[in-house]
Amino acid sequence: MPTRSDVNPSPPSQPVVFCDFDGTITQVDVTDQILSQFAHPSWQEIEQEWVRGVIGSRECLERQLALVEASPDELDALIDAVPVDPDFSNFYRFLKRRAIPLYVVSDGFDYVIRRVLWRSGVDGDLRNGKHLFSSALRVEGRRLLLSFPYSPTPCVHGCATCKAEIIRRVAPEQHPVIFIGDGLSDRFALERANLVFAKRQLLAFCREKGIACHPFETFRDIEAVLAVELGPSLFVPDDEGA
Repeated sequence: MPTRSDVNPSPPSQPVVFCDFDGTITQVDVTDQILSQFAHPSWQEIEQEWVRGVIGSRECLERQLALVEASPDELDALIDAVPVDPDFSNFYRFLKRRAIPLYVVSDGFDYVIRRVLWRSGVDGDLRNGKHLFSSALRVEGRRLLLSFPYSPTPCVHGCATCKAEIIRRVAPEQHPVIFIGDGLSDRFALERANLVFAKRQLLAFCREKGIACHPFETFRDIEAVLAVELGPSLFVPDDEGA
């Protein structure tokens, strides 16, 4: 459960944006890339257990990462080759100009996320970790060691990062919540979202369950919708004059 004292709820009625990382900010799932390149192939059998709902994402990641062997240099080279949504940095600035907070919520790894955000030119509370909620990873030799600072115990879904609880903690009910995601690990966050942007597995889930959402391909699509939804009243000029 989030306990950070440095996270302060935004002013009443201000929207708050929560965004998945793997496959959403990045164009591929970085965790899957790590497993495909560095793990024993049996990681895929564990993945299927998670997809079927036999295990939660926390147990899934614990068991999968135990199969990985990679040096820090090998891991960094893989991370630095991961393609990022080409419109994410513009979207980040779009929100920043309007003083709308953006939080990344992910089952993925802080080590990976912060390195990718640095490469993408993201600054402030997102890059320094204050607006980042994820699993924690460190490298010892050729082993990747995990911890789960935002996985409450007990958790009915067994999540590695409890996105619904983070949203509840950071954005109380008076704050409109915008959620952006792509995968099955995002489905539990939808119960606390007022406006949803979805693609891939999350889009299919929303359509199957009759959950209203906006399909998207890139962050440019999301920005176009929010520019209309938010209107000009929240616009805060910055030094770029944009």
